[in-house]
Amino acid sequence: MILQQIWRLSSLFHSAVSAHVRRNIGLSAIVFNKTKELDPVQKLFLDKIREYNTKSKQAGGPVDAGPDFQKDMNESLARLQRAYGEGDLTKFPEFKFEEPKFEETPK
Repeated sequence: MILQQIWRLSSLFHSAVSAHVRRNIGLSAIVFNKTKELDPVQKLFLDKIREYNTKSKQAGGPVDAGPDFQKDMNESLARLQRAYGEGDLTKFPEFKFEEPKFEETPK
């Protein structure tokens, strides 16, 4: 009887410890990858993204977009405004939710 209880406790302890170790190994692998030197392809990819981000901030919009892009953008906005009505389609809509008015009914 005592051996069975010890066996159950040891199996519970083993499963808890193994789950904890698996989580820690997974977390340490992520931390190790962040501190480790990046792969050359990953580094090139990140450099290009950072370069595009700075260019985008300087240009105030899409980078290297010619007049064709602006023409297509204006046509698309005009088509959407015809379909969905007026308003600025370049901004996310603002929603206003009013609190419902509940009326208490006498019992």
